[in-house]
Amino acid sequence: MIIGLVRQTPLLPRERGKNRGEAIMNLTEIRNAIDQVDRQVLALLRRRMEYVLQAEKHKTDVQDLAREQSILDNVTAHCSPLLDKAFLLRLYQSILAESKELQRKHLKLVGFGGEHGSWAEMAVQRFGHGMVPIPCADFQDVFSCVANHELEYGVVPVENSLEGSVAEVSDLLVEADLKIVAEAVIPVHHHLLAVPGVELQELRSVYSHPQALGQCRAFLACNKLEPHPFYNTAGAARWLAHEQQRSVGVIASRLAAELYGLEVIKENIEDHPENATRFVFLSTHTTTEPANKCTIAFSTEHRVGALSDVLRIFAENNINLTRIESRPIRTKPGTFAFLLDLQGDSEDPIVLQALKAAEKAAVTFKNLGFYPEAPTPKDGVC
Repeated sequence: MIIGLVRQTPLLPRERGKNRGEAIMNLTEIRNAIDQVDRQVLALLRRRMEYVLQAEKHKTDVQDLAREQSILDNVTAHCSPLLDKAFLLRLYQSILAESKELQRKHLKLVGFGGEHGSWAEMAVQRFGHGMVPIPCADFQDVFSCVANHELEYGVVPVENSLEGSVAEVSDLLVEADLKIVAEAVIPVHHHLLAVPGVELQELRSVYSHPQALGQCRAFLACNKLEPHPFYNTAGAARWLAHEQQRSVGVIASRLAAELYGLEVIKENIEDHPENATRFVFLSTHTTTEPANKCTIAFSTEHRVGALSDVLRIFAENNINLTRIESRPIRTKPGTFAFLLDLQGDSEDPIVLQALKAAEKAAVTFKNLGFYPEAPTPKDGVC
C-alpha cells in the first residue's frame, strides 16, 4: 500500500527588526507557530497509529517485546537537553501501550483515495461504527489494497449530482474482481479556504480536485479566480497549509480547514445547493445484510439492438434502472462495457431470473453485488 507521508511544515521564520538581533515575533505569533506544530504532531501520531493497525494484520501476537525495546532504544538515542531520556521513555511507553490496545480491537480498515478531511472520509463515517479511514495514494491503490486483503473495505466516489460519473472509478469497477457491499450519498457543500488573515479579493487562483472545481464553476468565474486541478480536495488544503501562499485558495471541506489550520473565507460555493456525491464501498465478499439494489457490468455483441435486448429484459420484468453508463474496455480498444444500477431485492426470484436472462443475452457479464440502497441524504454543513 502506498500512503503519502505527512509533509513536515517548517516553523514560521523568526522575523527581525531593523536593529541587528532584535526579535519582533510576538506572543501571538509564537502561539500560532506552536499550534501549527501541534497539528503536525497529531497528524503524524494518527499516521503512526494507522500503520500500527496495518501491521496487526501481519502479526501472530500483539505483544512483541523485542520490537518494543528496539523502538525505545532508537528513540532514547536521540535525547537532548530539550528531550530528556526519561521523558521520551514515558512518552513512547504510553504510545506503545495505546498501539497494542488498538491492535487488540481488530478494527476494520476502510481505504479512501486522498488525504484526511476529504469527502470520502466523511462517507466512511456513515458506513458504520468501528471503521477506521485509511488514506491511499489514489483510486487504483484503494482497489488493489482491498483485493490484496490489506484493507477490509474501500470507498470510492462513483457519481456527482452536478458533474456526473467519475470515469476512472467506472473503469476500475469494470476491471476489478470486487463486490459492492454498501453505498452512501453525501451532501457536498464546498468552502473556499485560505491562509488565516487572507481576504477574498487577495486571491488570484484556486486549487482543488477537478470534480470540485467543476461543481463550483460559476463562483470561480464570477470572482475571476483561475482554477488549477489538484489530486484531492483535502490534499490541496494540506499543500496550502505547507506553502502558505496568500494569493492562493483551495476548495475543500470545513473538516479540511480544521485539520490543516486554514480559514473558511466563503461558504457553500457549489453551483447548486443540492450538490451530492454517491460513494460505494468495496470488499472481496458480498454483504450479508438485506439488499435492494444491484450493480452489474456487461458487454454486448457489436450489432444493432444488442444493448436494447438486454435492457428490455429489465423493462419486461418491471425492474427500475437508476443508472446506465458506457465505458471503453481498455484491454480491448474499440469495445465497450456497460455499468448498470437496478432496484430489486436480492431474494426476489423475478430479479434473479432477469439477471440470469441478461447474462445469457450479454457477451460478458459480471454481477458487482447486491447492497442496501442509500437513503436520500439529509442536508447538512460539511
